[in-house]
Amino acid sequence: MAAAYKRILLKVSGEALMGPAAYGIDPETVRRIALQIKAASDLGVEIAVVVGGGNIWRGAQASQTGMDRATADYAGMLATVINALALQDAIEQVGGDVRTQTAIPIQQVAEPYIRRRAIRHLEKHRVVIFAAGTGNPFMTTDTAAALRAVEIDAEVLLIAKNRVDGVYDADPRKVPGARRFSTLSYMDALSRRLEVMDSTALSLCMENDLPIVVFDVGLVDGIVAAARGDEIGTRVHASETLLDAAKV
Repeated sequence: MAAAYKRILLKVSGEALMGPAAYGIDPETVRRIALQIKAASDLGVEIAVVVGGGNIWRGAQASQTGMDRATADYAGMLATVINALALQDAIEQVGGDVRTQTAIPIQQVAEPYIRRRAIRHLEKHRVVIFAAGTGNPFMTTDTAAALRAVEIDAEVLLIAKNRVDGVYDADPRKVPGARRFSTLSYMDALSRRLEVMDSTALSLCMENDLPIVVFDVGLVDGIVAAARGDEIGTRVHASETLLDAAKV
């Protein structure tokens, strides 16, 4: 089946790279994600990826122990670079063409982020991985994903969550009767403080009318299905909010 989009931005959380492990990077999980990215690319869609770093380091948590917040956030940016290099290698191992760009200069291992160069890579059908967030402390990788998606003119922002198959009206891990939204409006997501992404990132998507699809990265061919435009997870856009009938 053909892709529904010409260009997408895929946000992969750091936790998604852990697989069954409690910390770090699980090679088999990263390879499975790389295979999905390669398969989606083979549909003809141009793919950019933003990776998180929560499997290695969380700046907000480190700052709560007394570490300077800006310093902690910079350490978190380096964690995303580690994840980006692991994903880059995995994509190459499965036959993909990929480039990594970082928001802070680390030229020995990756290109610096240059918008026009990134777009040119995408036009040449290379996967582009954006690492180091926005390059600024106090900004999450969610915000980086929304910002890069708008900058490169992506048609949709795909949020690949770890063991969460969409957005719920309550935490499904704590509330047995929680129900998943099939569609969700930007305003409802903001006003109800639902766990889609942080408010800065969500507001940026709303201002630029960029649709968001939240789905479980563990879903078989989930990235490919999202690229095809299949109805999976939760779609956040300028529409009415609808809850799924089934409870979890």
